[in-house]
Amino acid sequence: MKKVLCRAAALSICFSLYLGVAHAEPSTPPFYQAVSKMSPDGKLGQVIKKEEVPTAVPGAQAWRIAYISSDVGDRKTISTALVVAPTGKAPAEGRPVMAWAHGTTGTAQNCGPSQQTNPAVSLNEYFLLDGNSWTDYGLPSLEAFIKEGYVVVGTDYQGQGGGGKHQYAVAITQAKDTIDSIRAVGSMQETGAGKKAIVYGWSQGGGTAIAAASMPDYLSKKGTAFDDIQPVGFVALAPYDVAVTMPGAKLDQALSEKMISQLTSSFSDNVFNFAHFSMTLWGTQAAFPNLQLTDLLTDDGAKVIDKIYSNKCIHVSADTLSYAYGSGYKNLLKPQAQNTLAWAQAFLKGSVNPVKPVAPVIIYWGTKDTVVPPVMGELYQKQMCKLGGNVSRVQLPGEQTHFSTPGSAASSYLPWIKDRLAGKTLANTCPPN
Repeated sequence: MKKVLCRAAALSICFSLYLGVAHAEPSTPPFYQAVSKMSPDGKLGQVIKKEEVPTAVPGAQAWRIAYISSDVGDRKTISTALVVAPTGKAPAEGRPVMAWAHGTTGTAQNCGPSQQTNPAVSLNEYFLLDGNSWTDYGLPSLEAFIKEGYVVVGTDYQGQGGGGKHQYAVAITQAKDTIDSIRAVGSMQETGAGKKAIVYGWSQGGGTAIAAASMPDYLSKKGTAFDDIQPVGFVALAPYDVAVTMPGAKLDQALSEKMISQLTSSFSDNVFNFAHFSMTLWGTQAAFPNLQLTDLLTDDGAKVIDKIYSNKCIHVSADTLSYAYGSGYKNLLKPQAQNTLAWAQAFLKGSVNPVKPVAPVIIYWGTKDTVVPPVMGELYQKQMCKLGGNVSRVQLPGEQTHFSTPGSAASSYLPWIKDRLAGKTLANTCPPN
């Protein structure tokens, strides 16, 4: 039987049949297996496990860490992260911290970027021609930051290696993970980290960055592993913000039905966008237990979506949906959504707070971004400027896509970050009313 199959199959499938090797994403490494069995007991930002990892970045040292964080419901969680710091003696005031919030990688336990074999590198994007992995990983501008004497930390977010279900696109949860990653590196004597910090993020992480900017109470919490952190700026690359599309609106049944209908329609135009949308449903339900996937999905659809996102990362998930359903993936949705008011309330509660940012925010966007509508950033700027924030938006040169945004923005945000750390005055860049 095997010989017959081998004649009809590709050589790679033959090898799989004879060697018993399944074609799958990498399994969770031992570090994360151990962490996922631990309890989230301790102070926010407390490092509960760490191990050194190699890095080829000159003058740098690196670690994987697991630390205590919390979610949108104030439940303690465990997040994992990658930390890269300069070698040698730190200045008396400590080194500034660059906290990276990554873009969408997926929801399974093996989707954390720090799990890569060689994670302590500059950003490696799956979609770009020089990408060398099935996922995005690495830290943008890593070598430049190390040369400047900064510590860089990239959280994986909860549920991407530390146990529990990842609350995908729940910006408040991911913002807490990012804030607590700053506390974590500050508590590590090896890093020489100080109080000043910059949060920079892209896509999912762009939403994380602007959410973190409007969380003064969480930033000023006492009794953490490293109190009194001082964010001096937030860099958001192609950020998303669901709440800003409905500023001041009072949710009722009719409005929530319209909101859910529009989101479903907007993000179901192709299987790749549907993968992100259905993953958002999965992540939101993980954050808000009063919701059920069967509110919006058929019974079979809920089972399929749960199975996919419990085990696969984003690009493989999209491929699975495409393979299994082709153009029929929309049939996983219920013809008429239920419990829409509760879902709309959850989307808004997990989104960016309508609160003045604690420090300047700069947004970068490209005219060819079809993944996150740039209008979200425009509406966010208008909302926060009315609240007294200092928010600028930079249109990137040329026709930049969602995926080219991080690379094309670097030459602009590097000096902006340096100026914020130096305490230079920044003119208010809000547009006129």
